[in-house]
Amino acid sequence: MFLNGLIKLETMRTYLIMCCLFVCSWSFADYAIVIHGGAGTITRKNITPEKEKEIKSALEEAVKLGAQLLSDGKTAIEVVEKVVMLMEDSPLFNAGKGAVFNHEGKQEMDACIMDGKDLSVGAVAGVAHLKNPIVGARLVKDSTRHVMLSGKRAEGFCISKGAEYADSSYFFVKSRWDYLQKVLEREKNQSGQNDGGAAYMDEGTLKYGTVGCVVVDKYGNLAAATSTGGLTNKKYGRIGDSPIVGAGTYASNKSCAISCTGTGEFFIRGTIARDIAALMEYKNLSLEEAGKETLQKLTEMKGDGGFIGVDGKGNVIMMFNTEGMYRGYTTHEMEKPVVKVYGD
Repeated sequence: MFLNGLIKLETMRTYLIMCCLFVCSWSFADYAIVIHGGAGTITRKNITPEKEKEIKSALEEAVKLGAQLLSDGKTAIEVVEKVVMLMEDSPLFNAGKGAVFNHEGKQEMDACIMDGKDLSVGAVAGVAHLKNPIVGARLVKDSTRHVMLSGKRAEGFCISKGAEYADSSYFFVKSRWDYLQKVLEREKNQSGQNDGGAAYMDEGTLKYGTVGCVVVDKYGNLAAATSTGGLTNKKYGRIGDSPIVGAGTYASNKSCAISCTGTGEFFIRGTIARDIAALMEYKNLSLEEAGKETLQKLTEMKGDGGFIGVDGKGNVIMMFNTEGMYRGYTTHEMEKPVVKVYGD
């Protein structure tokens, strides 16, 4: 009789555990993904219908990829890496393949990836030969005890761990090169007073082409990833906000995941990404409330740009103080993703 009692007790215990696992799984069955491809003076008069269609198609492809991966049960950190890789492979964005040129006519790229589950993070800065800088950032996160590696030694480490090497010719995009020549000519006429523009121009559109992705997965975990080619004509080994934790990229399960785009110097000074999370954690603001307060702070600093965010409940934000921002999002409840370019 005693043995039968133990068997019944163990059976009941197993049943309760199974029920608990089911409830937990059900509680975290939702997911959401948000992306951006840069903010700036993006208006209908500056973009042809053909170019707008091309941009929206690329944004939609990226959102759909992320949604499919999330639906398949991939983790947040896996998804943000894959989505940013896809955007890095497109010449439409200032990241990876489409990276802009610095003052010396070379590309120097930065990237960061952060897991909100344990605050693990990795970043690379000033790399020139990683086909996908975000892969390098992931390798720094997973394979070292450091947070950020820079330059040629960072490249060598990442390639030794499996990142794909790319020659400079892979990153060459003629429109980016042509614009650098215009900037250099203007700088020359201004007697070198211009210390490097705050943005680059593409077909009459002043914008920042940094790419980013934030996600909450089925398991309730958050992640963020950001990748950029920086500023056209940047000098002196300049590094922006994208690879800096808390400035251009941040993720914590306690609050939200954020990716920024804009004039990086302001995002660094204002620790913009972390500010949004801190307002949620310390003032108990909602994601939207924290985003609005932080955008106001950025504007008062005379900084320009925007950011995307998601919290653990699947709430999303896409906020900016410029005339437009390439952006898109979807959730488990939506039949198709929303992608937008302009401010309306």
